[in-house]
Amino acid sequence: MADSGCDDGSGQGEDTFLYFAYGSNLLTERIHLRNPSATFCCVARLQDFKLDFGNFQGKTSQRWHGGIATIFQSPGDEVWGVVWKMNKSNLSSLDEQEGVESGIYVVIEVKVSTQEGKELTCRSYLMTNYESAPPSPQYKKVVCMGAKQNGLPLEYQEKLNAIEANDYKGKVSEEIEDMLQKEGTKPQ
Repeated sequence: MADSGCDDGSGQGEDTFLYFAYGSNLLTERIHLRNPSATFCCVARLQDFKLDFGNFQGKTSQRWHGGIATIFQSPGDEVWGVVWKMNKSNLSSLDEQEGVESGIYVVIEVKVSTQEGKELTCRSYLMTNYESAPPSPQYKKVVCMGAKQNGLPLEYQEKLNAIEANDYKGKVSEEIEDMLQKEGTKPQ
């Protein structure tokens, strides 16, 4: 996968920032819904963190109808994801999508390692005050599609595919349903 603008190791300019995505924003079509400036930078690993799914304050997501992705510190574990290079003009839309103002997620700064061994400092998000809960089949599918689309390590993709989903059979938001219909998403 071609590196698009992170060769210097920072990828950050005065008008851009790096965002480490590990959940639904792994999928290009998903991140572009509200953040059109996002360009693929690289696949990266966040060391000593673990992926989890949960509901903020125990309330099921009305958009996804199940747990949504978060990370927590866990020595020895790792989370793989995508580093997106984004215009700072998309900072507020990304924060809004992640529910920062309502306290669902907090902004954190993480250091991730690229597959070439470079270290990048990225913006990411961590859910606060949540209860672990399985994702809906639709949410899990978006995460797995994004992992495949962007070439996350196969072993990690298998781990994502093995996650137990809940039994929600209804619809999710229309924009997400449209993405799910496009099963064969185009590669980068």
